[in-house]
Amino acid sequence: QLQCVESGGALVQPGGSLRLSCLASGVTLINYYSAWFRQAPGKLREGVSRISGLVGSTYCADSVKGQFTIGRNNDKNTVFLQMNNLEPDDTALYYCAASPFTADVLDPALYQTWGQGTQVTVSA
Repeated sequence: QLQCVESGGALVQPGGSLRLSCLASGVTLINYYSAWFRQAPGKLREGVSRISGLVGSTYCADSVKGQFTIGRNNDKNTVFLQMNNLEPDDTALYYCAASPFTADVLDPALYQTWGQGTQVTVSA
């Protein structure tokens, strides 16, 4: 059974930081593209960042470049998203996803395995 489980979402004040984690089962992330997406109420699901399988090359959307960092712990089969300098506009349900195929672009249609999301709320 393929499954991704996110954790780390919380209520945080503007300017704060969070580190989201995604634990994958049924897939070995080094063999997959892994990505973080987010969806705010009334908005489309937005690609945030992704990391490739073997090489581990990373890409971040322009909206979070310099603010968020994606990484992977191969021993624990987890992928994380370090989020710094959070703003209210970062409030969203954050999803972890994995794809066995090449997924160089942050397109949700390219990802087959999804978690249920973890809520990030940035508010004073």
